[in-house]
Amino acid sequence: MEKKLVFIFNPKAGKGKIKTSLMDIVDIFNKGGYEVIIRATQAPRDAYEQVKKYADHVDLIVCSGGDGTLDEVVTGITEVGSHVPVGYIPAGSTNDFANSLFMPKNMLDAASNIMEEQIYRCDIGKFNHQTFAYVAAFGLFTDVSYETSQDQKNILGHLAYVLEGAKRLLDIKAYHLKVTTESGVIEDNFIYGMVTNSRSVGGFKNLTKDVDMNDGLFEVTLIVQPKNPIEMQEIIRNLVSMEDNSDLIYSFKARKLSVEAEEEVAWTLDGEYGGSPKIVEIENLQQALNLYLKSTK
Repeated sequence: MEKKLVFIFNPKAGKGKIKTSLMDIVDIFNKGGYEVIIRATQAPRDAYEQVKKYADHVDLIVCSGGDGTLDEVVTGITEVGSHVPVGYIPAGSTNDFANSLFMPKNMLDAASNIMEEQIYRCDIGKFNHQTFAYVAAFGLFTDVSYETSQDQKNILGHLAYVLEGAKRLLDIKAYHLKVTTESGVIEDNFIYGMVTNSRSVGGFKNLTKDVDMNDGLFEVTLIVQPKNPIEMQEIIRNLVSMEDNSDLIYSFKARKLSVEAEEEVAWTLDGEYGGSPKIVEIENLQQALNLYLKSTK
């Protein structure tokens, strides 16, 4: 009996480049012994709904799109409690998750990689009652990804993020937060923070070294509100050089953390809007995602 897979793809991601490779990808899956069900996403959250529909009826779920598409698939699988393996063919503007796992950039190579059926058990994150694949972030520029339209991302690529982000440089909002981890408590005014399971976010390399994506630990970066232009320059210099030698940047690892704010704080989960809670509980779900991945270098 043939195995079954559902192939869920975002036809708009990455300038729609999936269209030129679609039939070749399906052919690779057929040669790998799979009957293929094809679903093109029609709207936001469609990948999530498709996963919930098919998770218990297929042997493999493959998705193609940007980090947002992957986030929907991971969320759907987690919510239904399925352990069905996932394959990912990156096709977005940034592809942080794929780059962090050294996935092939060529779509056909990525499809062939999936057919090797080698399991990599990857950590994912729990954010209150939601799930994220590789990053939960707040503050400076974090709304750019979900406020920038898909068409604008396709036309401008990284430039879209830069242009939208530049508009906010003169209006940096700070949040007074109390952050509690197994190592202690940090309380300060922060303009940016990210909790990641990734070697890069938004194309920028993480400040935290020795990133392992299935060790049960998040990499956490918190940036303190600068009091003057000199302190802002210090922050920028450290971010560009990927060095953590500033008192204005906290960089550490944690299994779980709670974040308490005095006001609502907007968060982004894998580039999509994640709500504006005052209190957040974030937990690493170690090796909870069964990913078909040939090697991670």
